[in-house]
Amino acid sequence: MAVELPILMKTFEAAADLSTKQYYYVKLTSTFNRVNVCTAATDVPIGVLQNKPDAAGKAAEVMIVGITKGSANGALSIGDLVGPSADSQVDGKTPGTDITEYVVGQVLEAASAAADIITMTVDCLNPHRAA
Repeated sequence: MAVELPILMKTFEAAADLSTKQYYYVKLTSTFNRVNVCTAATDVPIGVLQNKPDAAGKAAEVMIVGITKGSANGALSIGDLVGPSADSQVDGKTPGTDITEYVVGQVLEAASAAADIITMTVDCLNPHRAA
């Protein structure tokens, strides 16, 4: 059962309708205090979206550091290092292989398929490449 333990949360404005993107990674946009979903595996996420803002300008609650739920991009194992996929879901990162992609967490609850809701750590204050 997926659980959460927020340590650092911040409310931003949604840059678009994000109502179907709860528990996906989001990134900062070029507009002050706005976020949108990550669109590349190489994006630097600011955190994981916690709510379902249904229009641009609505409040987007983002967990930056803590234990959160995440929407898996595919099968994941406990202990896997993770960051955003090209569609902003939680994707496994392999050190030495995914060297242009960012690691911002670790899986605490396994996923067997895409769209499974897992438990994971998230630390977007200290993103680092999977080098």
